[in-house]
Amino acid sequence: MEAMQLTTTAISIRGELRYNEPMSSHTSWRAGGMADRYCIPADIEDLAMLLKSLPENENLLWLGLGSNTLVRDGGFNGTVIATQGVMSQLERKENNCVYVGAGVAGAKLARFCERAHLAGAEFFAGIPGLIGGALAMNAGAFGGETWRHVVQVETINRQGEIKQRSPDEYKIEYRSVQGPEDEWFISALLKFEKDMSGAKNVKPLLAKRAETQPMGTANCGSVFRNPDNDYAARLIEQCGLKGKRIGGAVVSEKHANFIINDQQATAEDIESLIEFVQKSVMEQTGVNLQTEVHIVGERLS
Repeated sequence: MEAMQLTTTAISIRGELRYNEPMSSHTSWRAGGMADRYCIPADIEDLAMLLKSLPENENLLWLGLGSNTLVRDGGFNGTVIATQGVMSQLERKENNCVYVGAGVAGAKLARFCERAHLAGAEFFAGIPGLIGGALAMNAGAFGGETWRHVVQVETINRQGEIKQRSPDEYKIEYRSVQGPEDEWFISALLKFEKDMSGAKNVKPLLAKRAETQPMGTANCGSVFRNPDNDYAARLIEQCGLKGKRIGGAVVSEKHANFIINDQQATAEDIESLIEFVQKSVMEQTGVNLQTEVHIVGERLS
């Protein structure tokens, strides 16, 4: 592909670059405004070139499958970096370890480990995103969490430098990861256990997910973090909020911790419903629900 110019200066990359890209086309909520620039790097080297070329104060949004992200209707003033298909390495290593790129889907990793007779990766089948996002937020499902398995990660910074880091360089909590600023995950070495039983565990978990979650709808996955010793879905249902609608956004009747775009919802509809749920749960139970979803961009003026 011919190099494409990012600005009027001598900045260029080999990958694909789009201007004024509608983020409703790239997020699982199917809502949101335009991004100034939307970039799909050709490979890691191309990603490094892009990062080095951007201004130091450029706003960046790293986007995988577009779950867990809401871009406001006013759009994103900066550069979106799409990782799906870019960092797709997936390789069995010694000592029951797997090297996985940030652009690999959680479900793909789960199936790979099942075929490799490794146990402990099944929960990744319940994560509707890529490994990069799972590392960034310590994603989990079905009782499993990403960072319980991390041996080492690779990151890239704004200068395009790749670094190897160990888990002890990060503060890891429930759905929260804090580490060096302006570094982003590009791969990880994950450790699992040898599966001696020969059991096939991914398919039942996927069936359970389909049975309990509103699959096939425009949603972002779980909207709220579970509070200590409780479940966000239980609290939301207790408050009678299943089916609550604002505009085209509605709280799922199937799973109360999901908000669905079922009638061409705007990002404002979705954010307003998130805020309404938070306010209602706080008033009725005293619990302050924290969001899992990342809300970025500008509101419409």
